[in-house]
Amino acid sequence: MNNEWITWLLNATLFAPIVGIPLILLMKRNTAKYLAFGFSLLPLLVGVALHSLYRLSPDPSLLYDKDFVFFSESLWFTMDNINIKYMIGVDGISAYMVLLTTLIFPILVLYSWGRAEKQEKLYYVMLLLLETGILGFFLSLDLLMFYVFFEMVLIPTCFFIGLWGGAKREQASMKFFLYTLVGSLVMLVAIIYLGLNVREGYLTTDYFEIRNAIAAGTIPAFSLEAQKWLFLAFFAGFAIKLPLFPLHTWQPLTYAESGTTGSVILAALLSKMGAYGFIRFCLPYFPEMSMYFAPFICTLAVISIVYGGYLAVVQTNLKKMIAYASLSHLGFITLGIFSFSEAALSGAVIQMTAHGIATAALFLLAGMLFERYKTKDIRNFQGIAKVAPRFTLFFMITVLATLGLPGLSGFVGEFMILLGSFNSSAISSAFAIVAALGMVIGAVYLLNTFRRMMFGEVVENIKNKMFDLRKREVALVMPLIAFMFFIGLYATPFLSQINKGSDRVMKIVESRLENPQLTATPANEIPQDRIQELEVIEATK
Repeated sequence: MNNEWITWLLNATLFAPIVGIPLILLMKRNTAKYLAFGFSLLPLLVGVALHSLYRLSPDPSLLYDKDFVFFSESLWFTMDNINIKYMIGVDGISAYMVLLTTLIFPILVLYSWGRAEKQEKLYYVMLLLLETGILGFFLSLDLLMFYVFFEMVLIPTCFFIGLWGGAKREQASMKFFLYTLVGSLVMLVAIIYLGLNVREGYLTTDYFEIRNAIAAGTIPAFSLEAQKWLFLAFFAGFAIKLPLFPLHTWQPLTYAESGTTGSVILAALLSKMGAYGFIRFCLPYFPEMSMYFAPFICTLAVISIVYGGYLAVVQTNLKKMIAYASLSHLGFITLGIFSFSEAALSGAVIQMTAHGIATAALFLLAGMLFERYKTKDIRNFQGIAKVAPRFTLFFMITVLATLGLPGLSGFVGEFMILLGSFNSSAISSAFAIVAALGMVIGAVYLLNTFRRMMFGEVVENIKNKMFDLRKREVALVMPLIAFMFFIGLYATPFLSQINKGSDRVMKIVESRLENPQLTATPANEIPQDRIQELEVIEATK
């Protein structure tokens, strides 16, 4: 396909939402929701076309040395010894993150019709701005661009928490802002350090140029000690966004106090930015350090799985229960990424997609429940199945998909992660065994919540109000339910593309681990303590 068409499609996917912002501001209030829906739907239509073309394309290694089937670059700005490029691209990993993002935002716009009464225009402007920010993060291949979009999502997300949230929205918004800002500033320092040391007296933020320089060992300042701190800087920024234990303390309050739209965005999309960052930057840029810290990171991952599951069991607040369940499932994704297994890495990517879909459905259904009864307390709901069969059916399917029932979306990713981590040579199989225990705990809290809410005698709070889902609410949840079955019953179309992306990442990692270029310093000048560290890394392979 012509490169100009590729560039046009990539740019249309990225910038279509933000084009609608001035039109929303200029038009009358009652047309804002239609414009917002149209400009949020356009990236989905273009993204589906892009994704279909991607599936028909050959192996990217036959086309580009940059691993991406669809790739576009141009000069962004240049000044003295600074040369920043506008670089965007799609591979088998980012393709599904883009598809997930473009699927969820039109659903959120439709959900908001009739609900966004407070500063409606600003609400839709922030939605479209946030969509562009998240898409830019997944598409960016220049580190400065990537950082700009990483920070860009912070402002509209804080609006959704602080302006349209619950009683403790200011506290939740401030906590989220401070945690995320600290993590991103630490990462910015690492980006600048890398960019300044690729070529002396010159700043570059080209993703591929930095990666190739690291692989070739031509960065003089890239010693083992520097690698450690650089890896930890990137890891901290992404681990906060994910979040991963013990950097998760902002999550329960923020998820619970956000409005439904904010909760869906945080759990289904922003958390995936952290996991995607691990795959895109930590593994290919710092494979030695990723291997070195893998046991420690996987320990944090299984703690997240078990700890999040345990706290979910004892919750009475429905949104907090979903928040802790999300923490547990994100631990699975982290375990898959740092297992150094292609199967586990592919499982992590498809689990990112599956978790995004299921969590979005859970928070949407919880939001519909809250609108009717103005309570999030699980103990106030009983006997819903007798008065709301459609809601019960959708909630049941979503719960079963979340706990990983075979035939639904959650099973495929969790099975591949457990299989890959159990057979991994980088980490102990004990991590997989403990993670499997987390699946059992997940079944306990999810099924127990479903039983308590749906069965038993109908309580007065339920009996006195008409509850079941309206047609528009059914239409909102149906696409997510369809994807739960599609991924669970026929995952091959997803995995065929994801495997290409994960295979390329693992080849980069394996080539570096087989021929480590940890420093540009001659071997006879490497201090003894660094030689010992190198031996430890070699022993963990």
